[in-house]
Amino acid sequence: MAQIPANYDESKVPDLILPDPFVSLKGNPILTVEDWENIRRPEILRLFEENVYGQIPKDFDDISFSDVTKSQNPYPSIAILKEIDIKVSRGGKTHTMRLNVFIPKNGKGPFPVFLLINYQPPYADGKLVEEGFWAVKELVEKGYATASFHVETVAPDDKNRFSKGVIERLYPEQLGQKDGMRALGAWGWGAMRAMDYFEKESLIDANRAVLVGHSRSGKAALWASANDPRWAVTIPNESGCGGAALSKRKFGETVQVINTAFPHWFNDNFKDFNGKEELLPVDQHMLVSLIAPRAVYFSSAREDRWADPKGEYLSIKLGSRVFPLIYGKKVGFPLDFEELKGPVIQPFAGYHIREGEHDLTLEDWKSYMDFAELNLGKKEK
Repeated sequence: MAQIPANYDESKVPDLILPDPFVSLKGNPILTVEDWENIRRPEILRLFEENVYGQIPKDFDDISFSDVTKSQNPYPSIAILKEIDIKVSRGGKTHTMRLNVFIPKNGKGPFPVFLLINYQPPYADGKLVEEGFWAVKELVEKGYATASFHVETVAPDDKNRFSKGVIERLYPEQLGQKDGMRALGAWGWGAMRAMDYFEKESLIDANRAVLVGHSRSGKAALWASANDPRWAVTIPNESGCGGAALSKRKFGETVQVINTAFPHWFNDNFKDFNGKEELLPVDQHMLVSLIAPRAVYFSSAREDRWADPKGEYLSIKLGSRVFPLIYGKKVGFPLDFEELKGPVIQPFAGYHIREGEHDLTLEDWKSYMDFAELNLGKKEK
């Protein structure tokens, strides 16, 4: 990585020539919901699957949920803690992932829910929550259930061990495919299994579910939501290259850098675009379009130049055009990036940039809750 200098000079950003979400591979204009959902959306999804993220297999033979609560509840006065083992079987083999769930003690359920994909390793002291990074107390006090799983229980975040989980156990054939599932896809698969649990849990309203990821897990959250329409709101925080930011800007972290440092995140085909972002048949604004008409919110940090905040903002500004142009929903980002003063909280698509560095903070969570309340409706107290 040190041998590949990062560009932080806007004058060196190439002229943006981006693929048009509203023109099919056959060159036909896409103007209607029917054409979007039957022609263009499947095309874009397959282009990302083939060239960037790889597949997320949908098939398995059986799934079961068991409450194995063993940890101490850090919020016993306000929340019920459930630690759920999700056991999935396919082809005679099984894999078990752990989901940690906090449900409000007060108020009337079922409750809307926030799921955080947590890429940090499980804490050595056994604690479940890092204050600020996962705002359990604040979410529960606002009337939300919230859950999280560590990616280690699905696919380890390690280039040598990433397959030692759900991929080798349940989907070993994916490893031999250039567009097969890799770590980011596996983490997205884990989010889908968490959603399967939400649909069975009587205290959770799975129709009002929010998917959150920070940094690398923000990339996974975007890809999971593109594949799974059950998420009402999707929020990637500072997800940068291969997440929210436009790859073709070649600003901060680039395709070559990310594939060199983290070869296990994306599929094998993505490496063909190392240093050749201009050849990519997609860019990240098109991932926004795959989530519509559901709500999506991007967030950045001003000092996190590596993640290219301007590229993240341009991505949602351009990608959210699908809301008015296809779905007839009023969405707009009239300000240039340099003019932004505060969060853009509106129906369907939003954005904020805060002061500070690369992190997931309580300030971020407060904006997420504002956006969720606007897009999910009021919660019963």
